[in-house]
Amino acid sequence: MAEAHAAVAFSFAITHEGFDINYDHEVLNLVWNSGVRSWKKRLARARNGVRNGVYPAHIQSLWLISAIALGLHFAGYQAPFNLTNRVLVHLPSNTTNWQVTACFLAALVIWLSICFTMRYTLKLLLMYKGWMYESRAPGSRVSLPTMLWVAVVRVLSSWNKPGLYSFQGSLPRLPLPSVKDTMTRYLRSVRPLLDDDNYSRMERLAKEFEQSIGKKLQWYLVLKSWWSTNYVSDWWEEYVYLRGRSPLCVNSNFYGTDAIFMNLTNKQAARAANVVHLLLNFRRLIEHQELQPIMVQGMIPLCSWQYERTFNTARVPGLETDRIIHYKDSNHIVVLHKGCYYKMIIYHKGRILRPCELQVQIEEILKAKATPLDGEEHLAALTAWNRSKWAEARNTYFSRGVNHVSLRTIESAAFVLSLDDEPFEFDLERPELLDNFGKKLLHGNGYNRWFDKCFTVCVATNGRVGFNAEHTWSDAAIASHMWENLIVDDLVSDGYDEAGDTKGTPEFQPPLPTRLSWDLTPCLSKIDEATVDVTKLINEVNLRILVHQEYGKGFMKKCRISPDAYIQMALQLAYYRDAGRFSLTYEASMTRLFREGRTETVRPCTIESAAWVKAMQNQSISNDERVKMLQAACDRHQLGYQDSMCGRGIDRHLFCLYVVSKYLEVDSPFLNEVLSEPWRLSTSQTPHGQTPKMDLKKHPNCISAGGGFGPVADDGYGVSYIIAGENLIFFHISAKTTCQQTDVQRFSENISQALADIRSMFEQHIKDHPKPAKSIQNGAST
Repeated sequence: MAEAHAAVAFSFAITHEGFDINYDHEVLNLVWNSGVRSWKKRLARARNGVRNGVYPAHIQSLWLISAIALGLHFAGYQAPFNLTNRVLVHLPSNTTNWQVTACFLAALVIWLSICFTMRYTLKLLLMYKGWMYESRAPGSRVSLPTMLWVAVVRVLSSWNKPGLYSFQGSLPRLPLPSVKDTMTRYLRSVRPLLDDDNYSRMERLAKEFEQSIGKKLQWYLVLKSWWSTNYVSDWWEEYVYLRGRSPLCVNSNFYGTDAIFMNLTNKQAARAANVVHLLLNFRRLIEHQELQPIMVQGMIPLCSWQYERTFNTARVPGLETDRIIHYKDSNHIVVLHKGCYYKMIIYHKGRILRPCELQVQIEEILKAKATPLDGEEHLAALTAWNRSKWAEARNTYFSRGVNHVSLRTIESAAFVLSLDDEPFEFDLERPELLDNFGKKLLHGNGYNRWFDKCFTVCVATNGRVGFNAEHTWSDAAIASHMWENLIVDDLVSDGYDEAGDTKGTPEFQPPLPTRLSWDLTPCLSKIDEATVDVTKLINEVNLRILVHQEYGKGFMKKCRISPDAYIQMALQLAYYRDAGRFSLTYEASMTRLFREGRTETVRPCTIESAAWVKAMQNQSISNDERVKMLQAACDRHQLGYQDSMCGRGIDRHLFCLYVVSKYLEVDSPFLNEVLSEPWRLSTSQTPHGQTPKMDLKKHPNCISAGGGFGPVADDGYGVSYIIAGENLIFFHISAKTTCQQTDVQRFSENISQALADIRSMFEQHIKDHPKPAKSIQNGAST
């Protein structure tokens, strides 16, 4: 195996004839190239660190200021604050060389002062969030403060081309809401879910909490918000993800699909090779910080912190809590095919292997007649097992020997590539094919995805691709950005010849992939037990992917309503018709306008949305009244979305208060009840258009079908949707088959009917009122 080969690449011995040195030139050359690549990355990180530290100023501007300082000094003029002479006093002499040194040091002080002034000015400007609440309706006027703010921010943010992490030092910290404000927002959010008696009881609990223990808990959070970069993110990662003991499969990991209307090649090896190459190029953009940060409206930066762990990352199980391990570098990926694991080298002489060279390696794996070792085929079921059980098995059977070496090879890989032995199919006339596509990506057969890895790329026999991603290291927006970039580049790069193979000719014979070695006999019973458990888990989950083609965001914009609010209201109506009641609803929004921000919860079930849903079920209410009520509900939803993005959400604050209460061993009836409420309807919009390369007018079939996740509650639905174009929306709907109250097919039909009813309502309103209805605030969306 490769590790053993590397171990004997160099040997040294003393004999009676003198020194005896043996070495393997090929392996030592591989070690040398790896070291050179590592040092290049260190130098690049150091250079980028300096550039990011002084952003938005230019590093090159230092030389301009130095030249001005030299010119002023030798022309007999004083530098600002007489800095040159003040510095010169502390130098050994007054010679020309020391005068030049004094000029440079004075210029450095002035330059750093300008840099940090610009940086903290930008930080103060980015704390302003009034622009979020400005109306975006046609004809509406922007306030004077926002206009001035936009002008200054645009100048500072476009002054210098930013790197991926250039804005990190300028992003403000996530603000901490007051307990009073959070209580007010919370009570308003649960009003449509509670009857009068229960609401009065909840009001009493909230008031008691606010006036008693809430003050003490808030004081600790204030200290944390001052001391830490983000008062939520580290606890959120620790307690929501890493301390969770449930299997990652279905419960945590999410998936993303291919651009289903686009078929570039039917050859599995060719598509896999191009995908691997494009992903490695994306990794290089991150490592060299050449990936442009996402800018809202082209000038307001989002936090890029989560990109750092996109590759070379694994979640390692622990008995009580897991941990995330991120490797600074990796020169290989791991390929899984027909139950066998292979290590595949992806670099040669400091460069990424070309697609045609990668295809040669992948074809070798596909042609191999290898059969899995005992237990190897079902090995990945351990990563889909209960986390404590997997941790115990890992500590017992994978802490030494060949199992330890092979497991480390997987965990240190850039990512895992799964070459599936079945096709991923799509046909609008056969919706069950797309459903199966999603199921294969969500969980596969339970043991052909390495669920602990940052992500597993899945390539089918017909060339279609998708991915399964672990959730701890980032939110879906990061993986979505990576995948969107890949799909666009795969199309525009024209990387396939007429036969469907990758273009180009290999410059050398790529190294053959090497099989990973295992000794799994001692843990076969654990692997079998994990396989039984994960098979039961995936059989309990049903998935339906609804393709809504009747209309999309084009019609929604004509109605002067935010597409996201429009769809959320349709989901409220569909759920009420499905369950006969309202439910606590989760919608994810991002808080990446702040440093190290991740997500916040929007609660779409509001007083206004509940009133509109009931109106839709009441035939005595006029169509005009329904339209007004929907507009009011969408206004309220957008306000909640804006509040969440601006750090004025409800649930992350309550979560952190709960964590503090547990640390202090203080019991709070209010927090216990709030944190135990089930999210029976969990929703999320898949963002797209994050890269400027995505031009749907030029490449209409380039859009991905989005992705999805499993249900959060045993008696609820998980709904992910992507507004894929002017006339196309995908809904990924999941639920447990063991629950008698939920049915994905029925719920998808209710969604379709709700969308049709809202369209009919607006069409009738437009017919009755030829002039457009008064517009509502369109709000910011992600």
